[in-house]
Amino acid sequence: MAGELAGKVALISGAARGMGACEARLFADEGAHVVLGDVQEELGRAVAASIGDAAHYVHLDVTREDDWRSAVAEAERRFGRLDVLVNNAGVLRSGLIEETTLDEYELVVRVNQIGPFLGMKCAIPAMRRAGGGSIVNISSIAGLKGVGGAVAYTASKFAVRGMTKVAAIELGADGIRVNSVHPGGVDTPMVHPEGEPLPEVDYPIARMARPEEVASLVLWLASDRSSYATGAEFVVDGGEGAGHMPEVFEKEIAARRAASAARAASEPD
Repeated sequence: MAGELAGKVALISGAARGMGACEARLFADEGAHVVLGDVQEELGRAVAASIGDAAHYVHLDVTREDDWRSAVAEAERRFGRLDVLVNNAGVLRSGLIEETTLDEYELVVRVNQIGPFLGMKCAIPAMRRAGGGSIVNISSIAGLKGVGGAVAYTASKFAVRGMTKVAAIELGADGIRVNSVHPGGVDTPMVHPEGEPLPEVDYPIARMARPEEVASLVLWLASDRSSYATGAEFVVDGGEGAGHMPEVFEKEIAARRAASAARAASEPD
C-alpha cells in the first residue's frame, strides 16, 4: 500500500481512544502496520478491529517494563520489525501544590514520565535491528511553560521534553530520530469528558484542537519527510504559547470586526 508510512511498523501507546486512536487510524491509512497499546482492552480491541488487518491490539500498562518488552516483541513477531514509537499515553490530575498528594503526583509521573522512558528503552534495540526509526514523544504546551494547578502534569511534561533531547543525542548515530510534540488543548476524553461543553479558550485560533490536527504532525515526524528533524519541540497549540492580546486592544479589534460586518450586511448584493 502506498502512503507516507508504507512498509513501516508503529507502536502507539494510549491508542484505545483520543489522539492515540486517531494516530493509529491515520498511520494505517498511510500504509503502516500499527500495534495499539493500552490498558483499556475492550476499547483497544475495537479500534484495532475497525482498522483491520493492518492493526493489532496489545495490553500495555506503560508503567510496567515487562508490558513494554512484550509489546515490542509482539510488533516484531506479527509484523517483522519496529520503525516508529509514539509515546502517547498520558494522564492529567489537577490541584494546587499544597493540595496534591504524593500518590497523585507519583501516578502522573509514572504514566507520563516513566512510561515514555520505558517505551524508548524497550524499543531502541528493535529499531536498531530495523536500521533506524522515529520516536515521537507526546509532551504538552505544559512542557514549555508553567500551568498553575497542574504541578505533576507540568513536571512530567517538562521531563518528556528533556528525555527527548537526551535520546536524540544518544541515538542519532543509529539512525533513530527523537522529537517531542507539544499540543495545547485537544478535544479528547482526557480534557473534555463526554457530555460536557467544550471549554472556552483564549487562543489566537479560538478553539481547541481536533485530534487529527495533532495526529497529522505526529505522522510527519514518523515519516521520512522529517528525516533531518531530531531533538526538537514541535508545537501545535493554536497560538496559546505565543502570548495574549491586552484587553483594551481585544475590544478595539472586536469593534472593528463588528463595524466591518455591519457595513457588509448593509451593502446590496
